[in-house]
Amino acid sequence: MGHRKVHAPRRGSLAYLPRSRASRWLGRVRYWPTNIRETKALAFIGYKAGMRTAVGVDNRQGSLTFGKEIAFPITILEAPPMIAVALRAYSKTPNGLQTFTEAWVEKPPKDLTRLLSLPESVSHSEKLAKIESSLDKIDEVRLLLSSQPRISRFGKKAPEILEVKLGGSTPKEQFEYARNQLGKEIKASDTFKEGDWVDVIGITKGKGIQGPVKRWGIRKKFHKSRKTVRAVGSIGGWHPHYVLYSVPRAGQMGFHQRTEYNKQVVKIGQEGKDVTPKGGFLRYGEIKAQYVVLRGTVPGPARRAITLRHGVRGGESAAPPKFDYMYLESAQGR
Repeated sequence: MGHRKVHAPRRGSLAYLPRSRASRWLGRVRYWPTNIRETKALAFIGYKAGMRTAVGVDNRQGSLTFGKEIAFPITILEAPPMIAVALRAYSKTPNGLQTFTEAWVEKPPKDLTRLLSLPESVSHSEKLAKIESSLDKIDEVRLLLSSQPRISRFGKKAPEILEVKLGGSTPKEQFEYARNQLGKEIKASDTFKEGDWVDVIGITKGKGIQGPVKRWGIRKKFHKSRKTVRAVGSIGGWHPHYVLYSVPRAGQMGFHQRTEYNKQVVKIGQEGKDVTPKGGFLRYGEIKAQYVVLRGTVPGPARRAITLRHGVRGGESAAPPKFDYMYLESAQGR
């Protein structure tokens, strides 16, 4: 009698490994788009306020509901202006980019001292002169942007610092733009426009340490089969003499960095009261600053800092869907 092979579907997707806890509250940008020639910042930070449902005419070519009125989910992020606190120059080496030097603003924002203390040994003008005289050695210039969560008034004071790549074809163009923007505010409307495709990088909602049933979705064993009902039947054979990474085990669930591609910017507004429901967003409050409306969902809970990056997979900007109205029922009554 031949051996009968037993097939069983694996539990849980391996596409989201490693399921380790993120090291920071702000998502890290690991790749930047290379096809943007306009000299501007390629990323921005917004704070997730909440979600709503919009109703409008579907304008996506090829869609089954093209030209019809549909309801679609939207996410509202409050995006207060960011301050350019420093510029950093990089030189190219066989091992990749290496920091050449950096220049900080002479009078940094007061809330920035909650994160770091700036040295006072080298002046602002000396650093800029050093970069300008060595542009032939520099391969790239980036900006360090500081968020202003105090404007949002949801309780956070310490800002986030994000190193942002600049568009432009030459380091000279990037340096001139960065020098002019140093110490000034950069708005979300300066970085994106309605219809752009953006990638959202954020930290998902944390759920702590969980077992394999909740973390991987494995099936519980029968009551009389094993003492451990909520564990896998076997963690592996004698060889290899270690537990494979694909075996469902207990561990950290949630609070992972995730990147979601191609979210379309539906609207960029100035008055937060236009999208704030009566009583404010649940667990967030009222929007006080400039806001960005994205089509679809965004990882993380309310008040989580989300990095918006110019899309690396999307094509040219398309006309955003024009919604006729938005459901703004009271968040406290849900």
